[in-house]
Amino acid sequence: MRSLPSRIDPGSEAFATNRRHYEELVGTLRERMQWAIDGGKGRERSIERHLSRGKIMVRDRIDLVIDQGSPFLELSTLSGYGQYGDEAPGGGIVTGIGQVHGVPWMFIANDATVKGGSLLPISIKKHVRAQEIAEQNGLGVIYLVDSGGAFLPLQDEIFPDKDHFGGSFFRQARMSAMGLPQLSVVLGGCTAGGAYVPALSDEVIMVEGIGRIFLGGPPIVKAALGEIIDPDDLGGAVLHTRTSGVSDVLARSEREAYGKLREICTTTAQRALEDRQGWMSYEAPEPPAYDPREIYGIVSADDRIPFDATEIIARLVDGSRFAPFKPEWGESMVCGFARIWGFQVGILANNGIIFSESALKATHFIELCEQRRVPLLFLQNTSGYMVGRDSEAGGIAKNGAKMVAAVANATVPKYTVLIGGSYGAGNYGMCGRGFDPRFLFAWPNSRIATMSAETAQTVLVDIRLAGMKGKETTEEEVAALRAEVAEQYETHSDPYYATSRLWDDGLIDPVHTRDALGLCLALAARQDEPKPGPGLVYRM
Repeated sequence: MRSLPSRIDPGSEAFATNRRHYEELVGTLRERMQWAIDGGKGRERSIERHLSRGKIMVRDRIDLVIDQGSPFLELSTLSGYGQYGDEAPGGGIVTGIGQVHGVPWMFIANDATVKGGSLLPISIKKHVRAQEIAEQNGLGVIYLVDSGGAFLPLQDEIFPDKDHFGGSFFRQARMSAMGLPQLSVVLGGCTAGGAYVPALSDEVIMVEGIGRIFLGGPPIVKAALGEIIDPDDLGGAVLHTRTSGVSDVLARSEREAYGKLREICTTTAQRALEDRQGWMSYEAPEPPAYDPREIYGIVSADDRIPFDATEIIARLVDGSRFAPFKPEWGESMVCGFARIWGFQVGILANNGIIFSESALKATHFIELCEQRRVPLLFLQNTSGYMVGRDSEAGGIAKNGAKMVAAVANATVPKYTVLIGGSYGAGNYGMCGRGFDPRFLFAWPNSRIATMSAETAQTVLVDIRLAGMKGKETTEEEVAALRAEVAEQYETHSDPYYATSRLWDDGLIDPVHTRDALGLCLALAARQDEPKPGPGLVYRM
């Protein structure tokens, strides 16, 4: 497999301009990540109150559980950004993947310093998404529970629907039945529906003095029965460990609880991260031949100026080696085989618009990867499928549908990174969220929408003007309409708008992409080989 030659000149003015622009984007990303960790309006008082009770901050709790010095892949850190009056950093919940005794686990941990740990609609969505990732990747789940339960003013967005709070209990019970351990440490309130998180767990640890579980708290008991009772007497750790049996282990402190949790983890029959099953091709990893930080200078500061996807691939894959598939046909789609942290992957990357030839090339390549049991990596940067009379006559709808069907039916693990634009049906054909990639990450320059703001101005303004036939419109009114449409699309396609709503699993610095993908591939390698389907039938 040959190394990719790079045509990038790091000393050029264009490279320097792009790099400066991208460093600003990454600086903004880091600032907003820090806000999610320790910011938010009026949160200082909540943090002080939390610490005054002898409690540990949520990310420090995770650090005390995972293997010392091991990485933690946090997911959707900026969920809730720009929503709920900016008073719910991270959606009040931290999710991610960490190792305990070398075994990867999904962590779902409430942040009680955000609205007392109350669950907002985005909290539930993030909780359910973490469970979905755990199920797909064969991970046990550790719940660090410190929650005030559902945020009642928004109960209609939390309680009744399929993927609302009840869906999380459904998934928890199903994963336990699949042999994926569900372990809980109760570090605060578990009220009403929240009580079912520990109650549905395989094993439960409660911390004396701070952990409480009750279907109805003291105010409800007083209202319903006229009974006045202390919270610990109603549902404290001692009661539930020694009397009700809801809890299995009593811990005198948080640190003791985490030691006991690590001990319980050793008793579960879960595969370690290094326990590869042999179905995925693996070789000793090596770093790329080119510095991944050069990506900053490759991605165009002006998103109307394209950049070569092969230059990105060269800075992500082992040894920058890449075996291209059909390199001289359908050139707006780059396909080929490479390795990331030693694991073989089939890469599909956009070099712009997807033409009929590009769609057919991608379809053929996806079928090869499915046949050879090679995981798929999609690097999205496209304005979508080609339109126009010639394209329609050439069967772009039919050929695009073949590509979409191939993506939908591929049984090998799929991963997606938004490295640029993700517009229209191109999002679907390149394995967007709706096509169930195991993980979907985005870069801070990415954009996602039905079309670009520039295109939307033309399309939507023309449609609105057509609906106003017979009415005179001035140039100023048309300009105002264009500005309104442009602003709406710019806002809705912004990567922070997307990540706030969990349209991805997190915005990441391009430099960290290779490491994140390496962990994701290692998770798949420790599972049994997925069974292929019976095959596709194309509508020719």
